[in-house]
Amino acid sequence: MNLADPRQLATVLEAILLAAGKPLPLERLAELFDEHERPSPKLLREALGVLGGSCLGRGFELSEVASGYRLQVRERFSPWVGRLSEERPQRYSRALLETLALIAYRQPITRGEIEEVRGVAVNSNIVKTLLEREWIRVVGYREVPGRPAMFATTREFLDNFNLKNLDELPPLAALRELEPRLPTEDLDPEVPASLQARADLALAEDGEEASGEPRSETNFRSLLAELDAMEQGLKSDFDDLPQLQLDDEDAAAVERAD
Repeated sequence: MNLADPRQLATVLEAILLAAGKPLPLERLAELFDEHERPSPKLLREALGVLGGSCLGRGFELSEVASGYRLQVRERFSPWVGRLSEERPQRYSRALLETLALIAYRQPITRGEIEEVRGVAVNSNIVKTLLEREWIRVVGYREVPGRPAMFATTREFLDNFNLKNLDELPPLAALRELEPRLPTEDLDPEVPASLQARADLALAEDGEEASGEPRSETNFRSLLAELDAMEQGLKSDFDDLPQLQLDDEDAAAVERAD
């Protein structure tokens, strides 16, 4: 096999990604070849381009997410593929999704700051669920009385939502289009699949009451307006810094706390 030929190299990469069952970064793909035959990063990208093109018109696609490249079933086939699983797909409460949205759009953020925006207390089970799902993690502690933990999203969050980085989050304008559908009264229930998968904010199921989380009375328009103001300066990497710097707004908050 001529591994210098992108078309032949693409077949090898296809086999590797099918067997891996998880995203693989370019560096890891290169390590799987002997040193004398190891393709250059440029050749690997070219071969991945060939592989991606070969997936056109098929039931799966090549996707690049935060952790690397993977082969995955196309989203439009999920209604049928999902029936392979005997377990009922887990559905999340509106309170959990609002909390996750705030963390994603304003990270790093503390639990108290989330509660200030939502207007209600954040149930401990929500934070526990997000941590167990590895969608969020503690990245530091705010230097204010009590030193509250600061939360940010993880690579697992990006991988699960099919994102390479935070810049690919749905714009808040797109999420705002879902607002009229939240009451679901005399309205068209049709929601774009991509938005439904990433921001299923209309789901307020029995699980919320079971966890003891009261239903939020927060107006969703005001929540999105608040998020809109937070959209600038999103964190796009996950390197832990020795010391997190506070912006002017946070510094002012610290002075008021003192």
